[in-house]
Amino acid sequence: MKTLKPTMRENKRYLLVIGKNLRENIEKAILDFLGILGMSKSGLSFIKTENESAIICINREVINEVRASLAVFPEKIEVKKVSGTLKGLRGK
Repeated sequence: MKTLKPTMRENKRYLLVIGKNLRENIEKAILDFLGILGMSKSGLSFIKTENESAIICINREVINEVRASLAVFPEKIEVKKVSGTLKGLRGK
């Protein structure tokens, strides 16, 4: 199978998210706020999940919508940092 050209690939952003029960709450927040079509456009994937923090990967075009959906969700979910690379997200 042939790989995609760099110009055809989706540009991703990585978010460091703090909260409780993150895997279920993040998916539910995006689904409630953006719907099924918005969820598919976001291209959500979980990179790393720990006790009360997670690193998620989303599409660059919908970053504002995803942050808004996490902000209006009833349970507290806080976006600590957004970065274009995992190395930049983890800090120095």
